[in-house]
Amino acid sequence: MNKRILLFIFLVLAAKANAQSYMGYIPDNYAGIQGVLFNPASIADSRFKTDINLFSTSSSLNNDYYGASLFDLTKSSYDFDKDGVKTPTKNNGGIIYSDIMGPSFMFNIAPKHTVAIYTRARAVVNLDNINGELITRFSDGFNGAESFAPISLGNPQAVGQTWGEIGVSYAAVLWQNKQHFLKGGLTAKYLVGGINSYVDGDNLSAAFIQTGDLSTSQLVTTGSVTIGSNPDFIVGNEDVKFNPDSNGFGADLGLIYEWRPDYESYDLSKAKASDNNFRDLNKYKLRFGLSLTDIGYINYKNLRQDVYNIAGAVSAQDIEDSDFDNIGDFLEDHYGAPVTTYKDSKSNLPTMLHVDADWNMYKKFYLNMTGNLSLVDKQTLNQTYTQNTWMLTPRYETRWFTFSLPINYMEYTGMQVGSGLRFGPLFVGSSSVITNLISKESKGADVYFGFKIPVYEKKFKDTDDDNILDKDDKCPTAAGPIENKGCPWPDKDKDDVLDKDDACPTVAGPVENKGCPWGDADKDTVLDNVDDCATIAGPVENKGCPWPDTDGDSVLDKDDKCPNEKGLAANAGCPELDADKDGVLDKEDSCPTVPGPASNKGCPEVTQEALKELKVQARAVYFVTGKAVLQNADKGQTDGRLDAIKEIIKNYPNAKFSIEGHTDNVGKAASNQKLSEARAKAVMDALIEKGVNPANLSYVGYGATKPVASNKTPKGRAENRRTEVIHVGSIYEGKL
Repeated sequence: MNKRILLFIFLVLAAKANAQSYMGYIPDNYAGIQGVLFNPASIADSRFKTDINLFSTSSSLNNDYYGASLFDLTKSSYDFDKDGVKTPTKNNGGIIYSDIMGPSFMFNIAPKHTVAIYTRARAVVNLDNINGELITRFSDGFNGAESFAPISLGNPQAVGQTWGEIGVSYAAVLWQNKQHFLKGGLTAKYLVGGINSYVDGDNLSAAFIQTGDLSTSQLVTTGSVTIGSNPDFIVGNEDVKFNPDSNGFGADLGLIYEWRPDYESYDLSKAKASDNNFRDLNKYKLRFGLSLTDIGYINYKNLRQDVYNIAGAVSAQDIEDSDFDNIGDFLEDHYGAPVTTYKDSKSNLPTMLHVDADWNMYKKFYLNMTGNLSLVDKQTLNQTYTQNTWMLTPRYETRWFTFSLPINYMEYTGMQVGSGLRFGPLFVGSSSVITNLISKESKGADVYFGFKIPVYEKKFKDTDDDNILDKDDKCPTAAGPIENKGCPWPDKDKDDVLDKDDACPTVAGPVENKGCPWGDADKDTVLDNVDDCATIAGPVENKGCPWPDTDGDSVLDKDDKCPNEKGLAANAGCPELDADKDGVLDKEDSCPTVPGPASNKGCPEVTQEALKELKVQARAVYFVTGKAVLQNADKGQTDGRLDAIKEIIKNYPNAKFSIEGHTDNVGKAASNQKLSEARAKAVMDALIEKGVNPANLSYVGYGATKPVASNKTPKGRAENRRTEVIHVGSIYEGKL
């Protein structure tokens, strides 16, 4: 068998990887319109205002039979049979998948509602239960093959389908409560069929008889083969057509839950205009998605089905000479005409269940886990399907750039590692490129790329932070109110009252007077704002009011000591008084509280009775012998005498009294003189201490010069040692 035939086998033994588009790109929060293919809920609350796809495509070619290095395949010296790594089993198989997205777009119609419309062309080829061991037997051609007894080939099958889609998606935020956020989406699809073809073997077996000659060597087979296809494919038209008569409907459903522990940071009630309701931010810490895609089928009209009984033998030469451009012609030529029927046939879409979890590990670093589970029974005739896949994708993501590193495990083919890049409008990647480059046994290859026009949600500029966006702000660098188009109100007179509120915008004035200076209506130099009598002039001291004169005596209340009683200015506004009713006005009365004659300036005159009493009391005051010290022995008696003297003197506040000290003639005259003066002074000091006005008192000592009895007898000398209180006149006039 030549290399062309083996290459054909490699191409059709496509991988049992899932037939999913844009592997590794879909988890990106900036996947935009492509994200709707995986989960229609993804476009709700997206990072796009709108996302317009111009062209994008995703294709995969994988298998579990043949492995090779991508670099090796490009070498001219590459030997397909010898350099590749074959893994033959009794049920090899695979998938070829291609997806082309045409003009498509998504846009937000409201903060919580998003729609998308897309166009798409898809093709998938499934092969299953292909006996790879049989293929390996003939890998070097029929000449080198050995004879073998009949072996069971089971029920091999292949299904191919192309179709076009027009999808309309709607997604919305369904529920939001603090850190919990749920959104859902629905896609309705109108499907137009293209090529639909299938080959199904039933209880096939094969044996080979090697004679050394291709013309006599034979491949002996048993069983039946069913081939179904729409008419366009049967007649050999190589162009892929979409027939409106073969159509159907499909749907995708999806839910996405986001856990937003920092929900208070995105409180819309506290958002400023520049925050744009936080639409530019990924707000989740964890995101979980669940979706069902490709629910539905295409009804192909008048599909032809041929059933061939292939019990018989075909020479190796006939197989070698055939180009297999039409396998039906080959079978009919060698096994006879088939049993042919025409009928409408429904071919399902490759329905899948998708689950994914996305973790925002730190700032712009994410880790995604995705699972794709096929829900189609692949044993059913003419059903396209996918295989199960798990993928772990770490990525670094910003608005204009994403780098991803998808690590995936695909049923039958095992682990593959790829890489993806997004630069704004351009994205390109592969879920297997790293494995393709470094592994000699890579059994799969895929690639995706696309061009789009992304219009991102973003935080608006508000340079002066006045809650008016720069695009609407006439003064973007100076904060101002929206009423003034974002410009600050002027204040021409610099009085801190804005011109819009200033009644005197060119003259400085206080806020309390609407920016105008205070007036002075009564011209009293006290401004009206602090003038209690703004229309009547008054002094500053009385807050601009004139001083009152309550009693009308021409003495202003502020100077009038009797403001409620008329008086004389000379008497501080008070009338003249005679408190002691002695006919002498208080102003002329030296003793205003004690009645006395005018001749004595209103003070009482000292009576003879008072003088006699003073004489008695004074002579009863005794001293220590030879000293000017009042006797302690009769201190109580002495105090009583002094108190009596004090009371008499206080009755005559205008009188002047002299305290006279006398001695006997015993001793020297000089000593007696000093002693008499000291004793007189001691009495005066004692009276002053008891409260007598010092102005009423004086003292004098006479020694022994004024005896009142003979100094020759003890009795006479005792009488001469005395103290007397003498009325000597008025304190205003001196001695009488």
